Amino acid sequence: MTRESWLISWVGRTDHEAAENHAEQDVGPIATALGGPKRYDRIYLLTNYSFERSRDYCHWLQKRTGYSDSSVDLFQVDLPSPIDYAAIYAEVSKNLKEARLPRDDVDLTFHLSPGTPAMAAIWIILAKTRFPATLIQTSRERGLESVDFFFDLANDFLPEFLQRSGERIERLATGLTDTAPGFAKILHASDVMRRQIALAQRIAVHEVPVLVLGETGTGKELFAEAIHATSTRSDKPFLAVNCGAIAPELANSELFGHKKGAFTGATSNRTGHFREADGGTLFLDEVGDLPPDTQVRLLRVLQSGEVTPVGASTPVKVNTRVIAATHRDLPADVASGRFREDLFHRLAGGILRLPPLRERGEDVALLIDAFLKRINQDAQGRPEAQEKTISPQARALLLAHPWPGNVRELYHTLVRASIWSTTQQIQSSDVSSAVLQPFKRDTTLLDQPLVPGFNLQNVLDEVTRTYLARALKQAGGRKSVAASLLGFANYQTLDNRMRKVDLTPDRQIAETKSIKK
Repeated sequence: MTRESWLISWVGRTDHEAAENHAEQDVGPIATALGGPKRYDRIYLLTNYSFERSRDYCHWLQKRTGYSDSSVDLFQVDLPSPIDYAAIYAEVSKNLKEARLPRDDVDLTFHLSPGTPAMAAIWIILAKTRFPATLIQTSRERGLESVDFFFDLANDFLPEFLQRSGERIERLATGLTDTAPGFAKILHASDVMRRQIALAQRIAVHEVPVLVLGETGTGKELFAEAIHATSTRSDKPFLAVNCGAIAPELANSELFGHKKGAFTGATSNRTGHFREADGGTLFLDEVGDLPPDTQVRLLRVLQSGEVTPVGASTPVKVNTRVIAATHRDLPADVASGRFREDLFHRLAGGILRLPPLRERGEDVALLIDAFLKRINQDAQGRPEAQEKTISPQARALLLAHPWPGNVRELYHTLVRASIWSTTQQIQSSDVSSAVLQPFKRDTTLLDQPLVPGFNLQNVLDEVTRTYLARALKQAGGRKSVAASLLGFANYQTLDNRMRKVDLTPDRQIAETKSIKK
């Protein structure tokens, strides 16, 4: 009986990038594997990226390797997370069974390199249990090579795996990821975070200042720590300083030091943070809050590599790398004169723009699971604590929330929900109670005091007027589209409402107003 040879693999990020960049040298893991001496009868590819993107990759792969259309098959796999071991195992097993595998007439080869470490680990499990297969991997350094693991997975490994979830199996796949160890604790699965981490890794090896921009709670200090850990300064000090927490009159002393007697209260010499971090990295969080005279001194340090303590006449040499961060719109501060333009450019040797959590897609589900695991671990040993799970409805609420406070807000919300939950499972009511309402800086129409002179109709008219204007703006002035956005049957209903609340044509196209008194 003639046996067919099948190669089965995930389509990975580097595969896509090789095709999209028309790479000539580094063609990605799959093309590297197909360039080896073995010829496969069928290439069976799984993707959790968009089908259209991976389909384009397949066309490139066929042209690159000489395989025909009939030899390459692509299958879409929907995963809640690319590191969800159970989901990956279930979906891959289902796909392989639908292909009527294992079969006596097919020799299977699983390609470990593309995808996440979790995906690679599942290939190892399946190859050693339900779907006997040869294992291969590819790398830039070593090319194509066979892989084997000399153990009986079912008897030696699986019981412990079931007890300890994904931790041990993830260690088995160590080395199959190209993420530097310093960045390992930045949990992510989204492309937008993957790109920022890749950029940060490149920045880390260069001796340049770094500016990290992002909303509060996006992980700016975590990135700073990872850059330091990946740099040549990793064995030297890492010092984090919140510039926003320093009194303006003390900023120079705190950062650059002072001499005894330099000012009232200076009863001894102070080294200053720059010299404390000498040889290592100084992380200046909220650098946009520094007062103008401190900005001048900071610029001088970055230009000369010297600090002059307050009250001293002689500068002192320092070798300190600066990573600065802010949640402020620093370019706008430069334009307004609040922040020095020359200092901005000096700090921006490398720039990272961390995305808010609402733009990180699948990362939210990943973080929910990781944070809940951490919360449960922290609660161990406390007699009053229960190990918590989360209901699908509660998870859905968390996934739908915009998280204005980003990762930090998500974590503390889960902590509150876990504490307030009276059962083993966190319910949607617990999450609803735990989610903080947006801070109200102004009195809105919904908070008007019920005092003499209050008129409910005026409030309702203002709400109506505001939403009509928003719909018209979003619809580009097209009334039929605006009517549909508002749930009206036709544009005549829209016209009637506009007349009722005195929304004139001039006001239709005006900038949408905030609903305020």
